[in-house]
Amino acid sequence: MSIGTLSIGELAAQAGTTVKTVRFYSDRGLLPEASRSGGGHRRYGPEAAARLRTIRSLRSLGVPVPEIARVLDSGDTLEAVVARRLDDLGSQLAALRWREAALRALQDGTPEQVADHLELIGAVSVPPSTSALAHYWRRLLPVRLSTRLRAAVTEAAVPQPPADPTPGQVLAFARLHALVTDATDHCLVSHRPATTETHPDLLYDGLHEAYQLAEAALRADRGPDSVRGPDRDPGLAEALDCYVAAHARASGSRDSPDFRRALGVGLAAADHPVMARYWQLAGELTPELTLGAADLRLREALTASTAA
Repeated sequence: MSIGTLSIGELAAQAGTTVKTVRFYSDRGLLPEASRSGGGHRRYGPEAAARLRTIRSLRSLGVPVPEIARVLDSGDTLEAVVARRLDDLGSQLAALRWREAALRALQDGTPEQVADHLELIGAVSVPPSTSALAHYWRRLLPVRLSTRLRAAVTEAAVPQPPADPTPGQVLAFARLHALVTDATDHCLVSHRPATTETHPDLLYDGLHEAYQLAEAALRADRGPDSVRGPDRDPGLAEALDCYVAAHARASGSRDSPDFRRALGVGLAAADHPVMARYWQLAGELTPELTLGAADLRLREALTASTAA
């Protein structure tokens, strides 16, 4: 027997655990043996009890055995392990909150709705992914649009699933997912104004600026009539001017009363029910103003500004 070493039973007693637990961690290389007795029994050094307590503490927090080994022997810091576990737990909690809201959506539905709701919700991964929505926008945006603007528009247009969703928001996201998954090429092409295919960056850069200018006015929920008369809202009026100028540049025209009237007619003709439904559902998922809401308000302002 090695002097100062512990038998597996003694180590278990010192650490307040069982022989089975000591053997489990020893077999996985987390508790190195100091030596073997003459009879072939494992012996552990005096530091093994503290090491075993550390192992058990980390396991109680759900840290996997391979990560514990890296903390003990490979120089991985405890801070790094804690950060990874917090990330993992955040994802797990988000998934649980989503599942709870989804189950409540089924529970709250009428018997006639349950089958439809179950099919919608079942088509969405948990935690939910926005990849189908991003793919929809990649198909929708003009081919010649720059990579910079394509990424910016997609990021702004794709709503993120709420971290703590309501049952209604789970259904809204599921319906949005179904909408973009089922969108046909005809739906996508018919939505695009013809001018976007020739000079898409001119249009989308200008629209981005217009939406930014309009944000304060839109948040205050001012009506479209605020762009008319001496008391018109200067912020929304400037946003509208920028909005019209973007369309004018993209089409090689100039801003004028006639152009504004024609623009209003053209934008109305380009409306598509799939896009209208997209922005309606997206608005249910975020308290922030969507691009669709901003565009609608600016188009209302455009109509008001050209009214007699």
